[in-house]
Amino acid sequence: MSDLGDFADHGRDDADDGDAASEGDDYDRPDLDDVGSDDGLGALAVSEGLRIHEDGRETELKAYVTAGNRSAVRLGTYLVAPYPGGEKLFCKITGLEYVQAFESDDATEIHARRAMRSEGVDEQDYKFLADLEPVAVLYREGDDLKRRMADRVPKPETVVRAADDATEIKTGLKIPEDGVFLGHLSVGGEKVRTAAEPPTIDYRVKDDYEAGDPLVFRHTLIAGGTGSGKTHGAKNVLRQYLHEDRRYPVDSGGPERRMAVVQFDPQDEYAQMHDDNPDADASDERQWETQGLAHGGHDDTVAFVPKVGSASYAADHHAAEQVEFTVPFSMVRDNPWLVASSGLNDNQYGALYLLLDRFFADYGESGTYREFCSFLDDPALKEELDESGRVHEATYEAVFRRVNGMPNGLFDQDARAITDLVEDRQFVRPGRLSVVPTYHVSDSRAAETVVLAVSSLLVDQKLSNDPRYETIKETPLLVGMDEAHNFLSDADSVQARKVVGKFTEAAKQGRKERLGLFLITQDPQDIADPVFKQVNTTVVLNLGDEDAIQAVNIPSSLQSKVPYMEKGQMVVYSPDNSEPVEIQGLATCVTRHGRD
Repeated sequence: MSDLGDFADHGRDDADDGDAASEGDDYDRPDLDDVGSDDGLGALAVSEGLRIHEDGRETELKAYVTAGNRSAVRLGTYLVAPYPGGEKLFCKITGLEYVQAFESDDATEIHARRAMRSEGVDEQDYKFLADLEPVAVLYREGDDLKRRMADRVPKPETVVRAADDATEIKTGLKIPEDGVFLGHLSVGGEKVRTAAEPPTIDYRVKDDYEAGDPLVFRHTLIAGGTGSGKTHGAKNVLRQYLHEDRRYPVDSGGPERRMAVVQFDPQDEYAQMHDDNPDADASDERQWETQGLAHGGHDDTVAFVPKVGSASYAADHHAAEQVEFTVPFSMVRDNPWLVASSGLNDNQYGALYLLLDRFFADYGESGTYREFCSFLDDPALKEELDESGRVHEATYEAVFRRVNGMPNGLFDQDARAITDLVEDRQFVRPGRLSVVPTYHVSDSRAAETVVLAVSSLLVDQKLSNDPRYETIKETPLLVGMDEAHNFLSDADSVQARKVVGKFTEAAKQGRKERLGLFLITQDPQDIADPVFKQVNTTVVLNLGDEDAIQAVNIPSSLQSKVPYMEKGQMVVYSPDNSEPVEIQGLATCVTRHGRD
């Protein structure tokens, strides 16, 4: 590299206008030694400083990239630079620039026209510098490769090479060796390649108590716009959690059980996970087998279809079993906001509590919604509560209007109660994917109430110290919620605060209770902040909305990539799992996907 350094320092004797050397032959070009072959991409340059600092903004680390290697480097490319003694600096490219190698002005008419007439630029006339960000120092402890923060400055002219060893790359980025597969490590949409077989680097999420708590119980958010591939990606991930060999202990030292997944599905897409993907060919299956991925239809997939009024569910796009259910009015006893939706203030909400207590005391658990409406339509009851000062007449009337304004056919329909299906161990069962489609329910308020009723049942039983349904308490559970922004929004109402409070507490207790939230959305900015803050793993696909990109709270260097990502490209921000990285999801879905 000394020859290259001498070459870079050679100047030209320019005329006053800077163009005397325009013909390019008026100076002596040093001869480079053509014997042997270059090793690496280039070398660390000290001309502009070589410094590592605790404040990353003060770090100065640049590499000179030789002419023949310049087309191969990209922003985000991972590099290694050795230290004396065997340690290595693992870093990535964060900036690329051309710098003039000679004291001449090439922003002139003569230079521009000569460039327009030539077949290309002579790369050796310019320096090509790469800004490097130190990620970690790699070192050996016995047979193990480990990482620590960058605490040493490399030597000047240290040769830098593209990282091509899978173990070094995974260690440098803190990616676990085992876990649930999300995709392949990539840079700029291209998979990172190694010299090993397979040449790609799989990105996995911790799923082992020996490596720390499984991150599934510390919650996942998948955010992406329409057409970004978020449902495709979500199916691939959920299928891995349903792998027959994947098990979790419910209690410390207790028996291990398979995960139960309950997926709320407003677009009626997830019941297809019952079926094989007809677009998957033999090469896809070989690749999946090599990587140990669960693939193919998941036989134990059941579509639990809410019966709401006259709405009918027709599904010719999947072969999963279909079981109708209804939401019994008895569920309102523990969650009164289900019968009020929104619009009640704190005072009115207190009145609703009192009236429900009176109603269930008279009618018992079998009391229905229609019976409650008739119970409220009693002038004597309204007068009694008003005269006693317990519920003002105007407050009573507000509750009456809100309860009677619920969508028709929401409660107590001609189908099995969801609570009965839970008690019979049908709705929540180890290894089962229970899908709750709501696409057929045209009334959005009714669909929202169904999702919140069933999800609240699951959360309440998971968090209860005295659960009514042991099957929920004793089963590792992943609650998936597509279009999560519709259910966990940060709205300013009593009902929204209660829903958000419930799911925030569920998220906080998830690790202990073996409860994971799997939220999917195209509007992450609308998810309530208390819930969002509990999410440990954020997967971001293409998003075009600036507010949405800001809301996902990923590093700014990755935010800038999000609007340009192609279908299946993702950014993963999971501080307890790895450095922030870009990955490429599987091109083919491991189960059926799409209605063709």
